[in-house]
Parts: sequence; structure tokens; C-alpha cells
Amino acid sequence: MLSPKRVKFRKRFKGRTKGLATRGNEVSFGHYGLKALEPGWVSNRQIEAARVALTRHIKRGGKVWIRIFPDKPITKKPAETRMGKGKGSPEGWVAVVKPGRVMFELEGVTPEIGKKAMALAAAKIGVKSKFVTREEAHTDAS
Repeated sequence: MLSPKRVKFRKRFKGRTKGLATRGNEVSFGHYGLKALEPGWVSNRQIEAARVALTRHIKRGGKVWIRIFPDKPITKKPAETRMGKGKGSPEGWVAVVKPGRVMFELEGVTPEIGKKAMALAAAKIGVKSKFVTREEAHTDAS
């Protein structure tokens, strides 16, 4: 499971996910990508499940890049706890995703296999996304 080795602060504000992704919005490494269409949080478990689905479908044929990293700690208070008494303890890690962010990239497979693999990965992630190729991503940005 992905998580940072160390962080400056144990707990972080919730924040806001408004606006479009200005960085990481183009397919940079592979030929195909999975681009987010809505804002949200993607947990380390979702990222791992998507990675497993991708690599299983391409049968270790191509190369996969994970372009997001869960560096935001998410806290949770215990069940049946009264309000107050501070913030809960850190429970997991999420990556903040904005619309336009390329989350996964893939190369070394045919377009049909790539599209199917990305569809399987998209089913594991909690944000709406679409399959893009390197050429499409450049036309979207400009």
C-alpha cells in the first residue's frame, strides 16, 4: 500500500477541490492514460486495486505509471463517540485529484487491450474518468 515515509504534520485540513488540474494533465510517459473528470479523493487501497487490475489485464506485457500519490492523511473518530474532544487519529492516506489529472499511464500494449485495462482500473477508483491517448491529451490542453 502506498503511503509517505514521513510527513511534516500528522493531521491536515480537509481542503477544497475546486478548479482544474494545472499539472499532470497530459500523458507524459506512456501512450495511453486515465484522466479524471471530476474532483475527489483516491485512497491508497483504490490506487493499489486499480494497479492490480491493470497489470493483470495486460498480463505483465506493457509498462504502467502511477501518476498520483496518497500524501494526505485522513482522520476518523471512533464509532459511537460524542462530539468534541479534538480531531480523530489518522486512519488512511488519500491522493487529492482534480478534473483533468492523468492518474495512470500505460504503454507497450495494443489500443484495445489498453482501453479495456483502463476501464477495469477506472471501475476501482471512486472518481469519474476517461481513457485518453497521448495525442488526445495534447488537444484537450490547448
